[in-house]
Amino acid sequence: MMTMTTTRRRTTTITMTMMMMMMMTLMMMITTMTTIPMLLVKVTIMLLLLLMTMLLLMMRWRRRSRTRTRTRATTTTTTTTTMMMMMMMMMMMTMMMTMMMMMMMMMMI
Repeated sequence: MMTMTTTRRRTTTITMTMMMMMMMTLMMMITTMTTIPMLLVKVTIMLLLLLMTMLLLMMRWRRRSRTRTRTRATTTTTTTTTMMMMMMMMMMMTMMMTMMMMMMMMMMI
């Protein structure tokens, strides 16, 4: 039980940090909005970072599931799916934001 709680806490902290990073990046993008190609580059970098984090999380969960029993492995898999869903949602949100910004830029020009 103790181990489960610790892992949950760790995951929550990771998610919180991710959210904070995303917000910071978005703010930076909004502030340092010079040209369209620059924006695109920034978006690509953000996406790459997200993918890297996803991979790291997946690796961690896999390692934990291997060490644990089958019953606990199922719980870990569910958590991974939720994390994947969250990541997908984040990606969609970022894409929408970028699209909106692009539209705004076009309107300005």
